[in-house]
Amino acid sequence: MTNAYPPGPRLPVIVQTLLYAKWRGVLLGRAARRYGDVFTLHLVAPYAENLVVFSRPEHIREIFAGDPADLHAGEGNRLLVHIMGEHSLLLTDEDEHARARRLLMPAFAGSSLRGYRTMVEAIAKTHLDRWASGSTVHTLDRMNELTLDVIMQVVFGMTDERRRQQLAPRLRRIVNVNPIVFFGWKYPQLQGFGPWKSFRANQSAMNELLYSEIAQRRAHPDLDQRADVLSRLLAFGSGENPSDAALSDAELRDQLITLLLAGHETTASALSWACHELAAHPDIQDTARAAAHEGDEKYLEAVLKESMRLRTVIAATGRRLTRDMTIGGWDLPRGTVVSTSILLAHKRADSFPDATDFRPERFLDGSVAANTWLPFGGGVRRCIGAGFSLMEGTAVLRELLTHYRLSLPAGTTDEQSRIRNITHVPAHGAPVVATTL
Repeated sequence: MTNAYPPGPRLPVIVQTLLYAKWRGVLLGRAARRYGDVFTLHLVAPYAENLVVFSRPEHIREIFAGDPADLHAGEGNRLLVHIMGEHSLLLTDEDEHARARRLLMPAFAGSSLRGYRTMVEAIAKTHLDRWASGSTVHTLDRMNELTLDVIMQVVFGMTDERRRQQLAPRLRRIVNVNPIVFFGWKYPQLQGFGPWKSFRANQSAMNELLYSEIAQRRAHPDLDQRADVLSRLLAFGSGENPSDAALSDAELRDQLITLLLAGHETTASALSWACHELAAHPDIQDTARAAAHEGDEKYLEAVLKESMRLRTVIAATGRRLTRDMTIGGWDLPRGTVVSTSILLAHKRADSFPDATDFRPERFLDGSVAANTWLPFGGGVRRCIGAGFSLMEGTAVLRELLTHYRLSLPAGTTDEQSRIRNITHVPAHGAPVVATTL
């Protein structure tokens, strides 16, 4: 046992913070090679002051299985409060989080997902039919458009094209928020200037649209006949627990923003990475195309899962300790944020043999162990939209592969990653040449 933080980089705090914000994969990779499976980063707000990084499966299991009262995930994600709101499922803890999760879960149950699939397939077909054969498609942009349309129609139930066109640019501005905005939130005097003023104006306009949509939906005479997530949340009332109060308008706003952002950008990034990998591996693409024609969704899902592993979209999950605790053999003081590094976990050779290879079969042969593949987090905080994301991604891949052959543009080899907001996306938009079959 030890009473000190695990060792880590000795760089100045501001340098560590800038590297973490801009070149996280490089920083984490070098720190892991030098300091091992557990190390500490020291950062400045809005990041954690003392961030202890874990990547071993047994350590991750220990964190995910811990008492939620001892490990506050909401406190570990306060960076997002100005975007998603105080009531967001990602930012609440203990009883408040458990209640919100109970109220949201029925809308993402298996029976609900089956009802959403037809809608997703129709939207995917509409978007993919617009691709011109033989043209170079920047798949990140196209998948962002597609998944945003899915979210607005399936989650919000927005069938009015005019309202979707009003909301879409507001959401895009949040997704592409300038990183400097994050660092300015601790200084209220900045809120009336530059990017902070623009951000607040965008938030206000978006909130007006959302609250208007919620009010109209509450007044809809056939609310219980609608299949979208918002209508289900309103129709379910207080959920399975009679003591749970129904979601207020403010809570609905925060949960909808969370679903829009967490369920839109992440899936779009995963799909664009999948397109790149399929274009770079023609043999695997042929196997996936055959699976698409045969209705073999397990293989298509394996392609998506392997893309999420090799090209990790969300870098980590965080938990703030509410008391002194021992984790992974280290005695850590209250207030420490422990990070389960998804980036590092997905690249561990002991968890994923030939970890740098794109090999979907690993998700079919039973070799992927628990607490090693973590795109949706884990424990009581596992993403409630995991099933929806996999269903949506699989449906899009099936529609895509039955209509197009993908190849890399001339001169293109690999695609690098960059950080946008809190996600890792293809730096050049994952361009592919799409040719009609």
